[in-house]
Amino acid sequence: MKLIYDVGDRPKPGQLVVFAMQQMLAILAATIAVPMIIGNGLTPASAMFGAGIGTLVYILFTKGRSPVFLGSSFAFLGSMSAAFAGGVSMQLGMQGLLIGAGAAGFVYVVIAVVIKFVGIGWLNKLMPPVVIGPTVAIIGLSLAGNAVGDLQKGDVLDAGGAMLASPYAAIFCGLVTLAVTMLCSTYGKKMIRLIPFILGILAGYAVALGFTMIGNSADIDALKLIDLSVFKSYMLEDGELTLKSFLAMPDMIYSKAFKGIGEASSSYIATIIVAYVPVAFVVFAEHVADHKNLSSVIGRDLLEDPGLTRTLLGDGIGSAVGAVFGGCPNTTYGESVGCVAITRNASIVTIIAAAVGCMIVSFITPLVAFVDSIPACVMGGVCISLYGFIAVSGLKMLKSVDLDKNSNLFVASVILIAGIGGLSISFGKVTITEVAAALILGILTNLMLSREKTSPDDAQETDED
Repeated sequence: MKLIYDVGDRPKPGQLVVFAMQQMLAILAATIAVPMIIGNGLTPASAMFGAGIGTLVYILFTKGRSPVFLGSSFAFLGSMSAAFAGGVSMQLGMQGLLIGAGAAGFVYVVIAVVIKFVGIGWLNKLMPPVVIGPTVAIIGLSLAGNAVGDLQKGDVLDAGGAMLASPYAAIFCGLVTLAVTMLCSTYGKKMIRLIPFILGILAGYAVALGFTMIGNSADIDALKLIDLSVFKSYMLEDGELTLKSFLAMPDMIYSKAFKGIGEASSSYIATIIVAYVPVAFVVFAEHVADHKNLSSVIGRDLLEDPGLTRTLLGDGIGSAVGAVFGGCPNTTYGESVGCVAITRNASIVTIIAAAVGCMIVSFITPLVAFVDSIPACVMGGVCISLYGFIAVSGLKMLKSVDLDKNSNLFVASVILIAGIGGLSISFGKVTITEVAAALILGILTNLMLSREKTSPDDAQETDED
């Protein structure tokens, strides 16, 4: 696939702003979802700031050669919840988040140092295309349920927490978003082709807003898709406009954590480390898969240049630094990779601008409110294309694999079925996700069958020919 903007290319300033906004929209829904799920003082604005600064750290370590955005990691949800378990104070919980993120980042640093000395030859043997291709596909396919689920949801809830809007209205808005995104990406000229997600989200949002306005004025619950009260909650303080209605400092995690410095006991610290460290090893596998996928998009092996050591250091340290501000450990985002692949814009300057933009937006209250108000159905429409592209990218890696050999066929089959089937394993607070479980099972299957790539009978038939 030929890129319109390669990694080192610099779009014009006006275009750059629009491209950066597109990257931000692609990753923001998931990035702000993590702090909203955890609660306990975590906010979308601080998560946005943390993701932005974490991405800049990653770009620094990778020498500006790996065009991907880092956002809040869902893999650490259970670990983050453990920081607040047992009714601990908010300050102690915040300390736990920083301790855990630091421990997870340290795991990446240790792995990076090991790889620096032993190289990645072992990794390529452990994860050949027959293993990594289906695994990348699973990253997209495992998210399919989230995309389809969001496609059927509005954001307005009744007193009991049930959705008011009709799923048919939500699906219509989501499909409008998807249709505009696909049409702009396929048939758009010049700038239109480079910003399909912005146009798709705006089209879907406009339809959803129209439905919501009709629903509010005519009291038709089935059409109420956008929770417009979000703007009131963000912008009005005691019912009045103030400076914070337009500009507000995000609630940085470090400011809360340091208030109770020294409160953490040795047993609490040990609990946090046990909750975070094993998950870091699981996310390492997804890190490799993401970078293999991005490598196929930009046409250069990122595990060689800038090298897995640098990508791991960037991811691990960037995640820890981001958590100091936002509380959420970060990770490379498949949504960002999908955005690069579909728009064919791999410019690292775009990623830098998106990271800086994310940090700036976190201070601008109306923009934070707007991002938070985008209904699930609209993001579901976008994510169908993003997650689908990730899945197809993984399957494309199988083109060079001989699937007539049973050894290869079994490896790919095991990964796909385990991943699509949702195989995950939990050990207390540690969960091996379906992606990691499928990858581990695929690696073991490949090792078990790799000795018999060519059977004696095959060799005899070859000699006879």
